[in-house]
Amino acid sequence: MDSPFMQRVAEGLASSGIRVIRFEFPYMQRRRDTGKRGAPDPGPILMQFFRDTIDKVGGGSSLVIGGKSMGGRIASMVADEADVLGSVCLGYPFHPPGRPDKTRTRHLENLRTSTLILQGTRDSFGSPEDVARYKLSPSIRVKWLEDGDHSFKPRARSGRTEADNVGAAIALVAEFISGR
Repeated sequence: MDSPFMQRVAEGLASSGIRVIRFEFPYMQRRRDTGKRGAPDPGPILMQFFRDTIDKVGGGSSLVIGGKSMGGRIASMVADEADVLGSVCLGYPFHPPGRPDKTRTRHLENLRTSTLILQGTRDSFGSPEDVARYKLSPSIRVKWLEDGDHSFKPRARSGRTEADNVGAAIALVAEFISGR
């Protein structure tokens, strides 16, 4: 939650008047406490932790939830059940890098919650060509950040900067949230 990327996004949204609440999943808390890397907790534990966090802040009916990569995926997996206003995925992990056949999209086919997915056009977890082949619910909007990787960072030769893409992402998320 304290990565430079998440810090920039949170500050950018806050400066747009959007209240941002960040948290870490249990496995990230353990990493911070012990300094040792470990595998993420199983999906059911991550989903329950997200549900518990939603409950702690007053319930989903007034929230847009989301996250970066796996955090966004988990948010999209609990969104319908939590009855949130919307969900935002910053760099969705549609598949493991180099494995477009091993998709993580089944729940996205019937997602009812209005969802914004922001993806870099060079994201190794899901390129425009990959995503075009997936069956996604009509409630999902995918927006592409030019020449961005999984963290929206473009190549130097693109003429864009990371700040350009992160700024564009912040504007798209703020627009999405204001429409809820």
